[in-house]
Amino acid sequence: MGETSADSRRIVIVGGVAGGMSTATRLRRRDEKAEIVVLEKSGYVSFANCGLPYYVGGVIEERGNLLLQTPEALWQRFRIQVRTNTEATSVRAEEKILQVRDVSTGISEEVHYDELVLSPGASPLLPAIPGIERALPLRNVEDTDAMRAAVEEAKAGDCAVVIGGGFIGVEIAENLIHAGLKVTVIERNAHILAPLDKEMAALVQRRLEDNGVTLLTGESVAEITVDAVVLESGEKIPAKIVVAALGVRPETDWLDGSGVEVNGAGAILVDEMLRTNVEHIYALGDAATTRDAIDGSDAVVPLAQTANRHGRLLGDILVGDDVGTRPVHATSILGVCGLQVATTGWNERKLRAAGRDVRVIVTHPVNHAGYYPGAVGLTMKLLVDPQTDAILGAQVIGEEGADKRIDVIATAMQSGVPASGLMDLELAYAPQFGSAKDPVNILGYIADNLKLGRARHVTWNELDERMQYGEATVIDVRTPEEFAAGNIPSAINIPLDAIRQRATDIPEGPLIVHCQVGLRGHIAERLLAELGHDNVANLTGGYRTWKDAHSI
Repeated sequence: MGETSADSRRIVIVGGVAGGMSTATRLRRRDEKAEIVVLEKSGYVSFANCGLPYYVGGVIEERGNLLLQTPEALWQRFRIQVRTNTEATSVRAEEKILQVRDVSTGISEEVHYDELVLSPGASPLLPAIPGIERALPLRNVEDTDAMRAAVEEAKAGDCAVVIGGGFIGVEIAENLIHAGLKVTVIERNAHILAPLDKEMAALVQRRLEDNGVTLLTGESVAEITVDAVVLESGEKIPAKIVVAALGVRPETDWLDGSGVEVNGAGAILVDEMLRTNVEHIYALGDAATTRDAIDGSDAVVPLAQTANRHGRLLGDILVGDDVGTRPVHATSILGVCGLQVATTGWNERKLRAAGRDVRVIVTHPVNHAGYYPGAVGLTMKLLVDPQTDAILGAQVIGEEGADKRIDVIATAMQSGVPASGLMDLELAYAPQFGSAKDPVNILGYIADNLKLGRARHVTWNELDERMQYGEATVIDVRTPEEFAAGNIPSAINIPLDAIRQRATDIPEGPLIVHCQVGLRGHIAERLLAELGHDNVANLTGGYRTWKDAHSI
C-alpha cells in the first residue's frame, strides 16, 4: 500500500471482529475522509464468534447466520478496505510502518499508517501435551468448520473429550451433547467455571451431569492418542473427538521489538483512552488490558460487549473527542442445559485471596411470585465490603430471571448504589415477571440488616471451621421431616415454632442457626437474640447452600 493522500489520514486496524470492526464503523460515521484499512488474519470478518459453539451443535442451523458482514458489503456501505487472510507480523513505530503477510501466498509487504489500532484478539492455549495437534480449538470460522465436520463425521454415541471447563468448554460440551455424542469434560481445577465460587459451580456441574456430561475435575491430561485422552493418573478416556478449551492468550507475540508494552500475560497495556505507550498506536479487545472496577488494576476481559463498547469509544477518540473507558466489572452470562449462569465483579475466592474482608449473602428465591404458575428457583450470591457497604460482586443461577437480576446488580455497581441501597430500587412488578419484593430488593434488605447489626451471618465454610474447633452449637430450625431427610453433622434439631417452648434446651455460648434456605434461620436468630442469646449467627443460604458446597 502506498502513501495516503495529503488531505486524509490512514487508520490501519489489525483485527476485523468485535473491537476492530466497531472502531472502523464508528470512525467512518464520524469521519468520511479518513482512509480506513482493516487487516484480518482469518478468512472472515465481523463474524459472530459467540455463536460458534451453537453452530457446532446444530442449534444455529445456518452457517451464514454467523457471518455478519463481508469485505464487499463493508466497502459498499462504509468505504472500509478489508483485507482478509492478512497477518500483521511486525511494527516499526518510528517509521509508522506495519509489516504484513498474505496468509495464502506468504508474500509480505509494508503498510504505512497514520494511526494504528491493535485488536488482534486472543489465540487458544495449546500446551505441549503429546498429541495436542489432534485437539480442535474454537476461535474463528475455520475452526468452527473443522469442528462441525468432525461432529458430522462422528456417529451418535461416539465419545468426545473437552479439555477445559471454562465458559467455552462448557458451551462446547453442551452442544456436543445436542449433537448426540457422549461427552467428558476434563478440568484441572477443583471445579468448573472459575468465575463461580464452589457452592455455585456445584449447581452447574449437577445440571451438566444430569444431562449426560461426565465431569472429571482435579485432573490433568498427560497425552492425546489416536483414540483416547490419557490422564496423569493413567486413566484412558475414549475420544473420537478432542476439543482444546484451555483458555486463550492475547495474540501479541508479533509485537516483540515494537516498543509496545505488554503485561506478563501478553496483553497490551493501555490507558483510559486506549492509547499504548507508543504514540499513534492504540489497542482494545481481547489483546488489551482494561481497568478493573474493584481494585483499579490492569485486567484482561475477553468479552464481546466490552470490545464493542471500546471500539465505539475509540472511533470517537480518533476524531479528537475527550472521552475514555470506564472500569469494568466483567459482567457475563452463560447458558448451560437450561440454566442461566451469570456473574459480575469478583467472586469470594478471589476477594479472600487478595486479603479483602467480605460479607457474603446467599439467597434462594423464585424468579417471580410463587403463587403464579411456572415459578422457578434462583440461587443468588452477593459479595459486599463490610466497611463501605459497596457491592464487590454477584453470582446468580437459575432457569429464568438470572439475566435480569445480574443486570440490575451490575447497573447498581456501576452507579455506585451500595448493597443496602438495593432494597430501594424501584423494579417492575407483576406476578408473572417478579415479586412485590424482588429478589434483588431482598438482597438489599439483608444487606441493610447486616450493616446495621440487626443480623449476623456465617458462610458454609466458616461454619465448617467453627464446628471443627467446637466453637459453636449448630441448631437446625427446620421441621423434623426436613432434618431426617438430610442434616449437618452434630446439628441439634429444634424447629422454629418450638424454640419458645424449648428455650431451656438451648445451650449457652455461641450459636449458629440454619433452616433450608435462610429465612426461617433469620427469624430464629432474631428470636434467640430477644430471648437473651447475644452470640447468634444465621447460616447464609441455609442447608441448601451447605449441601451444594459439599457435593463436589
